[in-house]
Amino acid sequence: MWHDVRALNATSGAITALVALACISSGVWWLSQRPMFTLRAVRVESMYGLDLQHVNELTVRNGVMGKIKGNFFTSDLEQVRATFEAVPWVRKASVRREWPNQLIVAVEEHEALGTWGEDGRLLSVKGEVFTANLAEADEDHALPAFDGPAGSEKEVLARFAELRGWFAQVALVPESISLSNRYAWTVKLDNGMNVELGREKDNATLKGRVQRLVSIYPQLVARLQEGRIDTIDMRYPNGLALSSAALSVPADATKPVKAAKQKKAPTKTTKHI
Repeated sequence: MWHDVRALNATSGAITALVALACISSGVWWLSQRPMFTLRAVRVESMYGLDLQHVNELTVRNGVMGKIKGNFFTSDLEQVRATFEAVPWVRKASVRREWPNQLIVAVEEHEALGTWGEDGRLLSVKGEVFTANLAEADEDHALPAFDGPAGSEKEVLARFAELRGWFAQVALVPESISLSNRYAWTVKLDNGMNVELGREKDNATLKGRVQRLVSIYPQLVARLQEGRIDTIDMRYPNGLALSSAALSVPADATKPVKAAKQKKAPTKTTKHI
């Protein structure tokens, strides 16, 4: 080997290249550790240029800065993204570096549509359940209530949109919608009426039951006059059952006349139609 000039030149060149690479790497590492590259700021902005409604830039930035490790070069952007996505109201975040010592975080907020379940969580307009301050969510208007088995969020959301359209024909608005563990639907309307719609046999089951109720609803209201319908059960194939405090039980004909004339408080009664 020592007499092979070509091999000696190749070995010498390789060693020189390795030394040069080590020097460059050391230089880059030394430069990257300079104080000028220490992260000085994290700027939070909206992902789509809209005003942030619930994410306070100053509060979020101060709360997250202490959790970010490394400098401009060494900070883990995925870790920073995950940290921001753990903040209430943040649905999604993206992070980029801005020379020489700043991070820019673009966030997308959740938009709350209603509450989910009984544990204080919220349902977004995208059908995603998240946790945030309920007082912030309903500061503008009361939120409808949703509930259902785990994984049914998007199905419940889609059904809510359909129900709003179906009940609009009689100027009623769903205030809550629930899907039981047996996949039976219950809707509460803004007039206080609870409607039992039951389980879906096919895609047309619920729509047919609601349309049947909508077609007869004006007659029911007219017959009860000032009375409010408490519940309506639409699970019957050719009819319905309702309960209302306005429906009173007639006096027993076998009782004395005096007893029959006594005034009695209205009794909540169920009527089958």
